[in-house]
Amino acid sequence: MDHELERTLVALEEIASGERKLRAVRHPLGFLCLPLLREDPRGICVHLFEAGDRAEPGASPLHAHSWELRSRVLYGRVANLPVRVHAPGDGEGGATHRVFEVHSGSDGVDEIRPTPLLVRSELGPARVTSRGETYALAAGEFHATALEGPEPAATLVHGLSVPGQVDLSLGPVDGRARRTTRRLCDTELTVRSVHAVLRRIHAEQRAA
Repeated sequence: MDHELERTLVALEEIASGERKLRAVRHPLGFLCLPLLREDPRGICVHLFEAGDRAEPGASPLHAHSWELRSRVLYGRVANLPVRVHAPGDGEGGATHRVFEVHSGSDGVDEIRPTPLLVRSELGPARVTSRGETYALAAGEFHATALEGPEPAATLVHGLSVPGQVDLSLGPVDGRARRTTRRLCDTELTVRSVHAVLRRIHAEQRAA
């Protein structure tokens, strides 16, 4: 077992046993987030994807982080969809999206503010990443991430903030400012979810 996975398993075991107090966060895009480390400029978390997950109404899956991302799939399969964004040119039919800035507060509220920037977006071919594989994204790179197939998946995400960058999303051309909330899960759901993660990781290791 490599050191990165070993450290992750130790952290998850501490949460499962109650030794470490941590509550999962329900992200507006539908997945659960376990924030293992928040230490500017670095962050480490585990993202949990289930087939029944649903994003909040109006939440755009097309977004760009203000931080560099490295994501390792712990189990399951995850599809990352690149999005090319450019100013609309002559004969292209105009803009498809407005760029929004996302400002996240410590209270879990995200302020999503429209900018004057109108763009056209083009979806690239999805890159599917499976257990043990890693993908990386630069800060400011638009993309969408989704579960691939019916089986659950989990990713270990490392983030490194980049000075001067802002979290962005693509929304309707006529979209207005709005708010979304990253809701804290209760301890029971958090512990139950972590136990499920550990069972799946150990099952993958036994099958390898």
